[in-house]
Amino acid sequence: MSLTLTADSKLSAGGNVLARCVGEECVLLNLTTKNYFVLDHVSARFWQVLTSSDSVRTAYGTLLLEYDVEPERLQRELQDFVNQLLQFGLLQRLA
Repeated sequence: MSLTLTADSKLSAGGNVLARCVGEECVLLNLTTKNYFVLDHVSARFWQVLTSSDSVRTAYGTLLLEYDVEPERLQRELQDFVNQLLQFGLLQRLA
């Protein structure tokens, strides 16, 4: 899936995605493909922040404050995470 994503893009769970978080982990189920994904505590936090923020930029800023990581590394890892979730239809761009 090719999608132009900017820092101002807003993301949400895909329309066919069921997400359940228990403790520090989340399970995402794509109801169309029947594929499921288990997110560890860091990926689960990325998911929670991305799907509740008003933009990718805001999510990045929140995560940068929460994790002791170089800004460039967080940016790369967040972009890789978003790309994977978009590829599997787990995230969709709203704006």
